[in-house]
Amino acid sequence: MGDIATENLREEFNRWAEAGRDEGMEQEHRRITESVVALMNLQPLDRMLDVGCGNGWLSRMVVPHVPQGCVVGIDISDQMVRRAQVASAGWDRLTFLVGGVDQIPWESGFFTHAISMESAYYWPDPGQGMREILRVLAAGGTAWMLINYYRDNVHSHQWGPLLPPTHLLAADEWAELFHVAGFREVAQRRIPDPTPTPDVYTGRWFRDAEQLRKFRAEGALLVHGTKPESTAGN
Repeated sequence: MGDIATENLREEFNRWAEAGRDEGMEQEHRRITESVVALMNLQPLDRMLDVGCGNGWLSRMVVPHVPQGCVVGIDISDQMVRRAQVASAGWDRLTFLVGGVDQIPWESGFFTHAISMESAYYWPDPGQGMREILRVLAAGGTAWMLINYYRDNVHSHQWGPLLPPTHLLAADEWAELFHVAGFREVAQRRIPDPTPTPDVYTGRWFRDAEQLRKFRAEGALLVHGTKPESTAGN
């Protein structure tokens, strides 16, 4: 975690935390995330890793689904992790740690599920990130990656100059990263966002309300895969 790209990313998201930019994430992404959590078919004893957890809103959403399991959230930003810990005070079976996906601070073969929501395109080395997620998953465990910024959705391309350095990859390229890392049963699909679109849009991410409407209809990209029952070195 000492390389320049990782340190720059930590500093950027610390600034986001200090500015409170994490506070709208749940409101903006809850509908599509609920769809993915339903697809994950979580069981009471499951153990889930939330990669790029931000203020922990997704982790808190999942905890009731695993009443005898646990959820661990990691984020490269120590400020985000602090916000997650404060917001989750008193919650059981929920842990937050500072850590990057390139070197996940957890033992191998522990988690039954891993999820990354709007995080993967920031990873300095997505291939290494996928290999690390594979390492910490138990045999038969599943990884789920959900992103809105990908090449096939042209209505998100204008975000590039507004973001830290990112990877704008196509859906097939993300799926190939799963395959190369060692995942099997890799699949992809779109998750349309049913959130109502305002008549007038005044934010900075879209040209107007019509582009926002088209973006939501195109949907977020979901890629998921399964760790084989036998993986050499894991």
